[in-house]
Amino acid sequence: MTHAPHTVLPPWVRDERTQILAALPIDPTPGVERSPLAPWATWLGHAPRDPLPPLRLILVWDNLAGQQSGAIVDWVLPHGSMPRSTPLSGSWLNRAESVQRIIVGRALAGQHPHTAEELIQWREDTVVGWNAEPTPFVWRGKRQDRRQRARQRRLGGSAAVVAHPQLCAA
Repeated sequence: MTHAPHTVLPPWVRDERTQILAALPIDPTPGVERSPLAPWATWLGHAPRDPLPPLRLILVWDNLAGQQSGAIVDWVLPHGSMPRSTPLSGSWLNRAESVQRIIVGRALAGQHPHTAEELIQWREDTVVGWNAEPTPFVWRGKRQDRRQRARQRRLGGSAAVVAHPQLCAA
């Protein structure tokens, strides 16, 4: 998709969500106990004011104000979905942004796309390639070691570089 109208709930999101819900069972299997996370009251903090269908999907998305509007909530709740917003910050977000930065860097790799379709195709191809032969994502790994060595080289032999930090005063 090269552009999207600024609507509260774009039609493609509704379509995808509807397809996901169509694949889920409508009612729990008789005799099978539901998870303690399954009741609406767990997520709402109280029993629903109006009758709702069984909770089938926890819909986690970003914090756009339009996605928390009454129109969105009125549309998703009757379909058995509970909308939840992601935290505004956290280590999961740092990791997602880091992975995204790696994907874009690999997709472009010195190239300059001329159209949005080209850029989209390059990113999709990069993800397919990475999934075929995944690179482990390690926090504080070789990349951090390279950055640390480069920082030490920039500072040269100055006293600002301490290879093994120790207390200087007691």
